[in-house]
Amino acid sequence: MSTPTLTLYTAPTPNGHKVSIALEALKELYPDGGLSYDFKKLDFSKLEQKEPWFLQINPNGRIPAVTHHRPDGSHFNVFETAAILLYLVQRWDPERKISFEIGSDEESEALQWIFFAHGGVGPMQGQANHFYRYAPEKIPYGINRYITETKRLYSVLEARLTQGEGRDYLVGSGKGKYSIADINVWPWYKWLNRIANSPGVQAGLNVPEKRPAVSELTKEQQEEQARKASEWILRGNGVNQTK
Repeated sequence: MSTPTLTLYTAPTPNGHKVSIALEALKELYPDGGLSYDFKKLDFSKLEQKEPWFLQINPNGRIPAVTHHRPDGSHFNVFETAAILLYLVQRWDPERKISFEIGSDEESEALQWIFFAHGGVGPMQGQANHFYRYAPEKIPYGINRYITETKRLYSVLEARLTQGEGRDYLVGSGKGKYSIADINVWPWYKWLNRIANSPGVQAGLNVPEKRPAVSELTKEQQEEQARKASEWILRGNGVNQTK
């Protein structure tokens, strides 16, 4: 078998799904575009994301990351979700089907919403989830602070999507255009049912493995999932759970 174009290092998280959705969208939109990829699932319970071999790929020790296997035999690593999305469309979206012309107002709009999500939605929702579900002690101030900020960020997205007669997507005139700006925030926000039917979404959500939606789990299964997640989160943060 020939070497795939990319190797994706990932896990079944919102940030991981952003990249797998974008990859599947590009494969669907450009079936003869020469893009192929395989993936390696990192096991957080074993702290694989902190192992020396992976730190050579992503010095920050987080997923996702990709390695581009170039035709000349060289390799190039890309980390940080937004940077990966931009790298992908710059090389495998020549007709700008999910991106915009370089230097255009729409490209600037897309970057603004990508940076908004990258600096706000992901970190704030992640902190809200941590303090609400995983922190070894319940700290009301932390819970309220991050939940309140997450709600505010959602209200910014809601306001954008209800401007005028309403928008379907974040960027573009009229109803807007489905793009990496939407892909970059949807796995966190799960907003707009129409995006669930957009190119690459369902296939991307099944990378690195098929997982049931939270709504499909019983309360006991949700609690068990949270317990297991808490174990590796606290371990990764150096918290001794045996004391």
